[in-house]
Amino acid sequence: MPTTETAYAKINLALHVRRRREDEYHELETLFAFVDAGDVLSASAAAADSVTTLGEFAGVLDNPFDNLVAKALNALPRPQGLAVTLEKNLPVAAGLGGGSADAGAVFRMIEALHGLPDDWPARAAKLGADVPACVLSRTHIGLGTGTEQLAVEDDLAGTPVLLVNPRVPLSTGPMFKAWDGKDRGALSEGSASKIAREGRNDLEAPAISLCSVISDVLAALGATAPWLARMSGSGATCFALYETIEARDAAAAAMPAEWWTMAGRLR
Repeated sequence: MPTTETAYAKINLALHVRRRREDEYHELETLFAFVDAGDVLSASAAAADSVTTLGEFAGVLDNPFDNLVAKALNALPRPQGLAVTLEKNLPVAAGLGGGSADAGAVFRMIEALHGLPDDWPARAAKLGADVPACVLSRTHIGLGTGTEQLAVEDDLAGTPVLLVNPRVPLSTGPMFKAWDGKDRGALSEGSASKIAREGRNDLEAPAISLCSVISDVLAALGATAPWLARMSGSGATCFALYETIEARDAAAAAMPAEWWTMAGRLR
């Protein structure tokens, strides 16, 4: 029987950029959370690995064998191949960790079928800084480049969330280059909701400088009375958290039709 797994959309409830490291990466402190919706992967046993991509954003992936699904398959030892179908529902280069979430879903599918090697975190990290977090797909703090994980009191599970993207792709590299280099301080301590409320996204200002429509998205979300609205990751997707599903759905209905939206709950 085919195995199916959701690649849960990743959001950064807070993203503090502390400094640029000697290896050209940046020292980060982030509060990861995951939405109970995203891309959908299904896999069946096969003689050799293959990847078929469907869905709204499938056309953005020029070479399915060069994407993170194929790379995740190559990263893990298995006794048999897998024919994977990827339903690409998340926009690409959107601050949602879409490719990393897809890779995380592959790791979970292989874990269910064959188990994972003990060194799976290192294998995941080689694919991308967000991949280990996306394998876990639960609220936690990420340190270093994001690959170090720290548990946090999760009082946000089940919170209604709305994702909004103006359909403008943003690459991560230019966001970090546009960062002003100022250390604005560490994450707060306490529960996930406290850290999120008191946090910030240090890439929000540089992203807006390169893609001004992000400020329009944040203003539109802010007008719907969420308890938190912020840009995720390096953008351009923004998220808003609500007290009720009804408030979330009313907000989704108020967004411009040309923007991409996805409604869900935090896992």
